[in-house]
Amino acid sequence: MLLNARMQTNDEIRRENLAVAIKRMGTAAKLAEAAKTSAAYLSQIRNRTPDSKSGTPKTMGDDMARRIEAAIGEPHGWMDKSHLFQGAAERPVASSQPFDENVSPAPMGTRPIPVISSIQAGALRDIENPYEPGDGYAVEFTDDASLSRWAFCLDVEGFSMAPRFNPGDRLFVDPERSPSPGNFVVARNGSNQATFKKYRPRGIDANGNEIFELVPLNDDFPTLRSDQEKLIVLGVVTEVKQRLV
Repeated sequence: MLLNARMQTNDEIRRENLAVAIKRMGTAAKLAEAAKTSAAYLSQIRNRTPDSKSGTPKTMGDDMARRIEAAIGEPHGWMDKSHLFQGAAERPVASSQPFDENVSPAPMGTRPIPVISSIQAGALRDIENPYEPGDGYAVEFTDDASLSRWAFCLDVEGFSMAPRFNPGDRLFVDPERSPSPGNFVVARNGSNQATFKKYRPRGIDANGNEIFELVPLNDDFPTLRSDQEKLIVLGVVTEVKQRLV
């Protein structure tokens, strides 16, 4: 492996510069588009994801390094040199006013989660194998290692959970988690229709079955009760991806 004065390997330098390139472009998706690759592949390189066959961390090849250099307008070989210690002339001029730098690059997710339909979700308890990414109509990536192999995503429809959740918001759901009071859950009724609501336990009936309510955040919609209609909790919502505009 190539080494620089700080004893970094060439792979370490390229991953370091990959983070710089992503920050310049704004998002990994924009860099991936410019370099004619996928954001998931860049994430695997950046996070040293083990190769499924060899088990060794994935690294960046020369061809990808050159494509990234071209995408961000840097010369050939830029990806192979560390740029952490820049000369004074290259450093940005300090502003007289403090800048509210209140964000930082987030780690890129490496695990694909299928985005399925509400109909597929309604039939969840009747299938034998977890959904695969190809089973849905889209894919989301996450770095949440605690999600079970059954995890899936759903898109919010309607306004029963407004104003906190709105149509188009995307839910990450884990069917292997048991709900606690106040959790947001996805549940189905006797007709295999899926719904997204707030979970509220209400005790135990004479047969020892739990009674719970599914509560909308919008008062214009009714609260559902498990002792009044057949309701089955399919999973707990662990994360929400929201559109702001």
